Amino acid sequence: MSITLNVADDIAQITLDDGKANAINPAWLDSFMEVFAEAEKASKAIVIAGREGVFSGGFNLKWMPTASAEELGYLLDTAGKLVCQVYGSERPVVGACTGHAIAMGQFLLLSCDTRIGAAGDFKFGANETMNGMNLPVFAQEIAKARLDPALITKLVIQSYMYGPDEAVEFGALDMVVEPDQVIATATSVAKQLAQLPGGAYGWNKKAMRQATLDRIAVTKNGY
Repeated sequence: MSITLNVADDIAQITLDDGKANAINPAWLDSFMEVFAEAEKASKAIVIAGREGVFSGGFNLKWMPTASAEELGYLLDTAGKLVCQVYGSERPVVGACTGHAIAMGQFLLLSCDTRIGAAGDFKFGANETMNGMNLPVFAQEIAKARLDPALITKLVIQSYMYGPDEAVEFGALDMVVEPDQVIATATSVAKQLAQLPGGAYGWNKKAMRQATLDRIAVTKNGY
């Protein structure tokens, strides 16, 4: 299975591993949202981890050309709901970025409260312009909320791709560690955050993020 859940010591770890690029399609989104909801109920903090070398390469570009307009609309609507689910979760959410995080993979990472990345030759970026795609509202809003505002043109409109150290500078990561330390570090951070009063954490998180969540929620078919 490409998405698994393990809960230990009040920390839920969701692991994304399809053996390839962790490509995202509607079935993947449905599965992730179900697992994430279960993790929220079973834990005090959540870690979202990729597989070795890849957090997620984004939407499945082999599937998209064969999809109907209805299927594509569902993909974008559900992706927006996923971003809201993670970004608006009352639980602390830590991203364990084990490698590349591109397009929807990056937007999922940006939705996490704290992001731990792997050092190495890994790429981050919103490559929608490069691929001739319009950026959906959820992607616009989460990028504006988390990335350096002075660099939005470069990072989002101009499809600039960058590595882990630049990702910290630009706001896509909070910390870079050696690849074999990513999940352990993310788990350690999650344990620290789990010690904070949960009610206050969730309330303050929603209060600071509600305007962004509202702008995403009112969109249809992603636009």
